[in-house]
Amino acid sequence: MRLASSVFPRSCSDVRDFRNIIAWQKADDLVVHIYELTESFPKSENYGLTSQMRRAAVSVAANIVEGSARATLKDYIHFLFIAKSSLVEVEYYLHLCHRLGHLNSDNYHRATQMQKEAARVLQGLIQHIERQMQSHT
Repeated sequence: MRLASSVFPRSCSDVRDFRNIIAWQKADDLVVHIYELTESFPKSENYGLTSQMRRAAVSVAANIVEGSARATLKDYIHFLFIAKSSLVEVEYYLHLCHRLGHLNSDNYHRATQMQKEAARVLQGLIQHIERQMQSHT
């Protein structure tokens, strides 16, 4: 799959400013959406699914940010893989919340679409960084 060039930062300095990273932008949008969705969850889920799903979503964006501040590409990509794992965790929580009736089908499909788009863009960034690492060895 070929990704649009706008998915990738223009230069190394852009890589280090997380606000310019499209994967972070998608993850940040997902966090806000997850917070909005979970506002209507039952109060009994405040310390359960609501908290877990919010933490996993925040972890995606936060790990992209933390990785972008690291000094080496090896460290950077390590945090990108943690973000990728957290995105899979979000995917599962969305599935579970839908099965439990906390998310209607429309909300579930929209959130899942956002999660998949964030995962697609993050995977593109990972591949881009891996190519950079290979060219530096």
